[in-house]
Amino acid sequence: MSAYVTLPILAETGYAVLDAVAPPERSQWQDLEYVGWRSSGITRFAPLTSFDGRIDCNAFWNRTPPRTDKDGVWIDSQVRIAPELARRAQEPGANVGRCRVVELQPNTYADAIYNLHEDDNNRLNTTGSGWVVRCLENLTHDPDSVLVLREDRFDPATETRLPLPAGSRILVDTQRLWHAVWHRGTRPRYALVTSWESGSALDAYVAAHGGRTRTRSLPLDAATIDEAQHELHRRIEERRVALEAAGLSFERPTMSEA
Repeated sequence: MSAYVTLPILAETGYAVLDAVAPPERSQWQDLEYVGWRSSGITRFAPLTSFDGRIDCNAFWNRTPPRTDKDGVWIDSQVRIAPELARRAQEPGANVGRCRVVELQPNTYADAIYNLHEDDNNRLNTTGSGWVVRCLENLTHDPDSVLVLREDRFDPATETRLPLPAGSRILVDTQRLWHAVWHRGTRPRYALVTSWESGSALDAYVAAHGGRTRTRSLPLDAATIDEAQHELHRRIEERRVALEAAGLSFERPTMSEA
């Protein structure tokens, strides 16, 4: 039995695709205040919630007093610009932790594979409470871009690639699955990313909005996959050599605070 309350639909694959929704007016995300924040690629974030209601992207456990990724405080100046995004984040009735819009610049498949990461959503989460998962709602129309998911960071056989047209919504246990976005557009991609606490409210919401698993993965030729795998290991080795030359220890990255 799990030490936390989890969503049964995520047990098999770690993700569920929800029914798509129409994106809101572009001003809801274009006019927000963004800050530089490193994630899977060249990114900026516009937080709608934070630890204390100020413009801040830092993890809640890095603040005082530290807490898990729950009970996000809505940022009034941002919510005034994006009331529809705030409404969508609150619609399931689940506890909302960090909620923000991410801006991602175009990248390559090799970039995405190198940037695969697991999130650390449940640090300080108490036993018996709900496991924190994340919903990614695509705001721009990026049908050629994909969310890359892997059970094993270094094994492409465990990979799923989910397209990201406008309004697509994917619920992911991002602490279980390695993930990154391969953005094949020519302009930045924007998405609403919301941390939700698992429980009966979220379970009912996912069921009511067509939650389904084992959806079709975008096909990709073996040569492209092999090339990206080679580049992944080349970049890791390059980083190891650079760090050790500077007298720094090298550890393979595991979790991200994104």
